[in-house]
Amino acid sequence: MIKNIFSEKKGQGLVEMAIVLPLLLLLLFGIIEFGRVIGAEIMVIHSARDGARCGSVGASDSEIINKIQNGTGSILSSQDPTQVSVSIVRTGSGSGGDIEVSVSFPVVLYIPIVSSITGNPINVSGTSVMRLE
Repeated sequence: MIKNIFSEKKGQGLVEMAIVLPLLLLLLFGIIEFGRVIGAEIMVIHSARDGARCGSVGASDSEIINKIQNGTGSILSSQDPTQVSVSIVRTGSGSGGDIEVSVSFPVVLYIPIVSSITGNPINVSGTSVMRLE
């Protein structure tokens, strides 16, 4: 009789699922958040490159900032594009000088468990240097 009680395995699948499901969900949501952060970082790097190119052909600092904020705002539309921080440094004057454009953006994580592990928000940044034409 006691042998029959311990040999039944009707709830085994349920127990295994209860143990493994939280880990699988954490892994899935971690992958999703990681993809969002990497996508935002790629966008910020391309915005810095675009701003440096715009500045190398003669645009003013305010035009560069507007171009970067409008460009990243269309991709990162769920967040405020004015949170994009832009730093512009010009070295030298006229043709032959350099322009360095640095862009940073805080990416807010949506999944509470992932954000408690990594911190919230995650700041992504990109820098580009081009020669003035």
